[in-house]
Amino acid sequence: MIAGNFVRFLVPAVLAAAGLSGSVVSAAAAPIASAQPCPDVELLFARGTGEDPGVGPTGQAFVDNLRGRIGGKSMDVYPINYPASQEWETGLDGIRDAGAHVESTAASCPQTKMVLGGYSQGAAVMGFVTSAAVPDGVDPATVPRPLAPEIANHVAAVVLFGTPNVRAMNFLNEPPVVIGPTYASKTIKVCAPEDPVCSDGMNFAAHDTYADDGSIVAKGAEFAASRLNVGPPPGPAGPTTAGPAGPAGPTTAVGSPHGGFGS
Repeated sequence: MIAGNFVRFLVPAVLAAAGLSGSVVSAAAAPIASAQPCPDVELLFARGTGEDPGVGPTGQAFVDNLRGRIGGKSMDVYPINYPASQEWETGLDGIRDAGAHVESTAASCPQTKMVLGGYSQGAAVMGFVTSAAVPDGVDPATVPRPLAPEIANHVAAVVLFGTPNVRAMNFLNEPPVVIGPTYASKTIKVCAPEDPVCSDGMNFAAHDTYADDGSIVAKGAEFAASRLNVGPPPGPAGPTTAGPAGPAGPTTAVGSPHGGFGS
């Protein structure tokens, strides 16, 4: 499901260091999309590397689980439009698309509560969407600008599955994923036990378990549902000019005995 391609790309370096061998399993994706004017909830989800356009299998499992937890609320689903290829630089397309959709929804549907979600490379994409500042060493002219701080008031939860940690991002020669301070308290990172992409574990097959493990998906859905029940969203969004960046706060890590998360 991952982005089996991502694991095949990352595994050799980690195995070489550990003196081990391993294999991974990949599966096909199931795209989904829905649309209606100003739903109660808007779920934006970015799929993993190599998955078919749509939200991917993990995203679909998350959509289905969350729908069952929000009662009679209406929910729209927006799959992030980006290549999800092994060329991770194209993740910038996903950051741009997600950021533009978040801003548009906040402005046109100010009472809609948004949930941002992603899996593997998609989790990195959505994590970067929350960033308050351009990563060190990156030319600001080459990347999407951070969202305005007030936009965070329209986002109820950020749910990231199998987020690449610092080790993985270093291997890919990409900056680490840092959750912005205005999103930290509403963010959960769900990591399967021993998943080497998001923890210090060495079970490479674990990165392919998210879509099929209801207990893992349920952790993210339960968190999002609890956040969706925390008060109404604010009024219309203000200007989208980003203010000064503050330090990134902690995020909640779930599912790994090792920790080792990348922000």
